[in-house]
Amino acid sequence: MSDERDTRRGAHAADDGDDTAAATRPSGKRSARRTRAASSQVDTGTVATLDRPSRKAAKTTDRAERKTTGNPFKRLLKFLREVIAELRKVIWPNRKQMVTYTSVVLVFVIFMVAYISGLDLAFIKGVNWLFG
Repeated sequence: MSDERDTRRGAHAADDGDDTAAATRPSGKRSARRTRAASSQVDTGTVATLDRPSRKAAKTTDRAERKTTGNPFKRLLKFLREVIAELRKVIWPNRKQMVTYTSVVLVFVIFMVAYISGLDLAFIKGVNWLFG
């Protein structure tokens, strides 16, 4: 019994300070830094450091490529093609769904207008009653 407690306590203690154990358990959305660090681990269990000079070189080459893209009409056409490609991926609602969604929005807007107008009228009456 005490051996079980010790092993459980030891496992929890290892989880508290060890990032590699936390990386093996799913815990929702992970930050990019932890993902990069977990993917760049070596077999010894140590985390490799990020290679800063190569990242800096990649940034400068990326900036140089952006400056040489020139023609704004080509960029505009490329943008429009990408927009159309993304719009093709959208699942558009059918007529029945559109009528339902539109009516829900209209009912909600009418309710909110009536609610705020009622509050406004109540505050006006209250101020008139208080200050005469």
